[in-house]
Amino acid sequence: MPGRLFAGKRPTDIGVRQDRLKACPKTPNCVCSQADDDKHHIAPLVLPSVQGAALIERIAEILSSWERTEIVVCHENYLYAECRSKMMGFVDDLECFWSEKDQVCHVRSASRLGKSDFGKNQKRVEQLRSDLKAD
Repeated sequence: MPGRLFAGKRPTDIGVRQDRLKACPKTPNCVCSQADDDKHHIAPLVLPSVQGAALIERIAEILSSWERTEIVVCHENYLYAECRSKMMGFVDDLECFWSEKDQVCHVRSASRLGKSDFGKNQKRVEQLRSDLKAD
């Protein structure tokens, strides 16, 4: 089936546990706003005029307009989407979590397969940040 050659299996260990998203693996194909190291860290999503469930809802609207992106789970404070590459069908997992404690939307984007993503996960999060600010 074209476009699904390198989809990999949907992870069963993602989500929010103790107010944290899953840590990135040692490979450079992941970014997370809760990462403790510079190699994987990316700033959380902040939009002062929109917070909480409204921000998650806005993120869902944006991601719904992106090609090859499917929202799998969307709750009041958490969103999980799968983002598929155009050529080989590689799937990256994108998570957004509104932290009431931190008053930011933490984000994690990670490749399912391989070691390098050529910066794609970082670019995806920065595109989402840009799209949020464009409103």
